[in-house]
Amino acid sequence: MLDGGAGAGSHVLQTLASAGDDHLGWENGGTARTIRRTWLDTFDWRLYRAGLTLQQVLRGGQAELVLASRDGDLVATERLPAGPRPKWPAMAAQLPAGTLRDAVARAAGIRALLPVARAVSSVGELQALNEDAKTIARLAVDRMAVTYPARASVPARLTLLPVRGYHGQAGKVGRAIGSLPGVSAGADSALEAALAAAGARPGECAGKPSPVQLAPDQPAAQAMAAILASLLAAIDANLPGTIRDIDTEFLHDLRVAVRWTRSALKLCGDALPKGLAAEFRPEFSWLGDLTTPTRDLDVFLLGYPRMATSLVGGSEADLVPFHDFLADSRAAAYRRLVAGLRSARSGRLRGTWRAALGDVRPAGRLTVAGLADIKIAAAHHKALRTGREITPASPAESLHDLRKRCKELRYLVEMFGSLHDPERLSHAVRELKALQDCLGEFQDADVQRAEIRGIAEQMMDGNRVPAQTLLAMGEIVAGLAVRQARARAQFAGRFADFAGPASRTRLAALARTAGPARSSRA
Repeated sequence: MLDGGAGAGSHVLQTLASAGDDHLGWENGGTARTIRRTWLDTFDWRLYRAGLTLQQVLRGGQAELVLASRDGDLVATERLPAGPRPKWPAMAAQLPAGTLRDAVARAAGIRALLPVARAVSSVGELQALNEDAKTIARLAVDRMAVTYPARASVPARLTLLPVRGYHGQAGKVGRAIGSLPGVSAGADSALEAALAAAGARPGECAGKPSPVQLAPDQPAAQAMAAILASLLAAIDANLPGTIRDIDTEFLHDLRVAVRWTRSALKLCGDALPKGLAAEFRPEFSWLGDLTTPTRDLDVFLLGYPRMATSLVGGSEADLVPFHDFLADSRAAAYRRLVAGLRSARSGRLRGTWRAALGDVRPAGRLTVAGLADIKIAAAHHKALRTGREITPASPAESLHDLRKRCKELRYLVEMFGSLHDPERLSHAVRELKALQDCLGEFQDADVQRAEIRGIAEQMMDGNRVPAQTLLAMGEIVAGLAVRQARARAQFAGRFADFAGPASRTRLAALARTAGPARSSRA
């Protein structure tokens, strides 16, 4: 692959390449073809991160999907049937069955495919002829105009394709072309070149909360405003996909950003200007509560296949009324969610919050290193104290409380993560994550057991529900009870690891390594 400059027209290439070798001739390969490309990936670039690119290619009335590695090696193709073109976004399951769909589904998971770039190309071909007038290579000249995410032109891209049996001679042609003025080896794929021309880069995703780059001596109020502004950007980025219901991860990531915001205001709100946290905490609580019913039903529906296949006494057919009830309830909850997200209250919250964060100014002597020191140490102590009070006789609520304390600690560690060495940070949260997974399994099973009982009562209220459906739902509840008991049995060991000397030392070190400005706090 070679990148030609604006002057890399066919006639220029013929003249210059011929001048480099008296035995080489060039012949026009015919009329240029128009090719329309749509590159597809998930919102968070799962295919690209897996080393893949997927494009829908339209040429001469034919459409096909082409899956390749980022290096350009072909993985699979799938010709699309004649008729209406696929509508994006779409889930991988909606692609034609075959190798391509299987590979895309493995990478994309539960995320939808959507256009990440579009371009129209005029592709011409030149044939390189040796002194015997034999075609030894074909040179494709691709003049690409990007139409999405912004309109832009890409320098002509030249691809030399050797003819079988003439690789040696074709190699000389390639070296000759590479030496031409304005021609350079192209390291970027067509997708990367298209995005670069449009001022974008693959892999960029503003939808997931991520640590903001902080300086240890940065004023605490200013640092918190930057963190909260980044979380607001994640909320804004996921809002359109949530409203359009493109896939369930948009709502999930929006909720994560809202939870981070609520925790930041609760735990570190005192670093912000007086009264700011108290003013906005109720509003973000409302936003979080607004999203809960739809997300809870999403979790049920995502876990439904596992529930159905886990049945021993019942069959998947027995659960169909349960699935239909979940789907209908989700549709109703989603309508309420969209109404809330589109409401004046939602728009006002995001607008006034954005303005308030923009008005935050450095105040006092407290640095972000000092703030991280204080808050991580306090949250760590609280989690240890809460966990040590749990006994085998403690109710489920006590484990739920510990889970909340662990979440708060994890949020703080990750919010201030840029202050620490990544490897040290990873080791420090290892036991914390293992404990969180155990507590999450326990709570999820406990909550779902209660919810299924509630759903059964609703299904029975005024309607006739097949007995086999209720029995199958009861079997699922029994399975959840087993999962919950298993997690409860693992708790003591997980907490012992988290509360052990090595883990305590690692987490405590995060506060002590926040930087020299630690001593500067007021």
